[in-house]
Amino acid sequence: MIGLEIHCQLTRLHSKLFCPCKADYRGMEPNSNTCPVCLGLPGTLPLLNSRAVRQGAALAISLNCTPPERLAFFRKNYFYPDLPKNYQITQFDAYGDTSIGSNGIIRMDDGAEIRIRRIQLEEDPGRLIYEGGSDGHQNTLVDYNRAGVPLLEIVTEPDFDSPRQARTFMNILADTVKNLGIADPHLDGAMRADGNVSVHGGSKVEIKNINSFHDLEKALHYEMTRQNSLHENNITIQQETRHWDDRRRITIPSRTKEAELDYRYFLEADIPWVVLDIDAMQEIANSIPESTTARRDRYIKQYGIKPQVASALMADTHCCHLFEEALTPDTALIIANILTTDFMGVMDTREKRAASQLNAEHLSRLAALLNDNKITRAVAKDVLYKIAKKGGDIEDVLDAKIFDSSKLYEIISDVLKREPTAAAEARINPPAINYLVGIVMRETRGGANPQDVLGILGELLNR
Repeated sequence: MIGLEIHCQLTRLHSKLFCPCKADYRGMEPNSNTCPVCLGLPGTLPLLNSRAVRQGAALAISLNCTPPERLAFFRKNYFYPDLPKNYQITQFDAYGDTSIGSNGIIRMDDGAEIRIRRIQLEEDPGRLIYEGGSDGHQNTLVDYNRAGVPLLEIVTEPDFDSPRQARTFMNILADTVKNLGIADPHLDGAMRADGNVSVHGGSKVEIKNINSFHDLEKALHYEMTRQNSLHENNITIQQETRHWDDRRRITIPSRTKEAELDYRYFLEADIPWVVLDIDAMQEIANSIPESTTARRDRYIKQYGIKPQVASALMADTHCCHLFEEALTPDTALIIANILTTDFMGVMDTREKRAASQLNAEHLSRLAALLNDNKITRAVAKDVLYKIAKKGGDIEDVLDAKIFDSSKLYEIISDVLKREPTAAAEARINPPAINYLVGIVMRETRGGANPQDVLGILGELLNR
């Protein structure tokens, strides 16, 4: 069984969860983004960021969770250098459902349903940085810039059948938080996942220190293999926390896994219970944009797009926006195919696609020409590549690629002069004309319309 604990920073907020320090700590000098509150100095009091509550509620609603009537915050006590207060302010369902969301569900493309146990709003700890000292020993440095940054922890049930399915789930969740406008999951450390693995009903092992969705899949696969090997050899699987070593591609023991009682949860007395007003929750629900899943289903039903093409569009917000802006009822299918094959082929990462010069006007023009059989797919792909890379006036690029009738007559006449034997054969054996069509298409580098070529060849051969 595989379950996940996902930590998603609310990167679109301006301030930390309980103080005015900046939520965006990236690029700052170490320990320059702190104050007495996030450092936990005596006499300080936390002040809850109301926008963090609203964004947490938006995610809970999007994941089909049941929001509670009121929220409670707890102190989770543990001692670690990156935790300046020696406790973390988080949520804990000690008195019923008091976390920001619970009992949700996400439906996967393969029909699987992944249950969400709970979503809790909490503060991120600081960061530990490991450096080698001049004496050959490793030094551990602490940076508290991140301490107190708003964080949503999403805890799933152990519903994943495979590491690949867990990775796919992470991609869906990343698209969801980006679509909601509450986080940029591609920022360093903005979305992290710990894996929980158990096989054959054995003890649960938690895997931490996973830095990417790709590494998550690898770490889960390794841990399942390790536990299966232990089980086959009748060796007891210890309940523990292990770290993923991305250099050696293995999990290594870290510490014995704590139970919830070890954290000595108790209510955070400095933060009152928060009542979730029904009208406010309805306002949040009404402001949520169309989900990626609902949008994918709409594309399939409304435009006849294949499920895998619709899923590819959903996986890239930039492509999705281009599609929405450029489509017409006649060209939606063409534009979807251009984006998911040609565009994603020449711009092979999300970052490249987002930085490209291609815009909706370019797409709309290319699709209209393809729909009217004015250009071939090869020409469209070549034009798209040039525009995406360098931008410019699409009409100028098209003029250099489109073959008008006079130019095509000239090229075909020249081919017939160079290939008299093939021309004679085509006059007595009509299927042989395809050989000449192929030569013309090579001459035009795929730029000529095959139907136009066939028509002009037939006219010239019958003279």
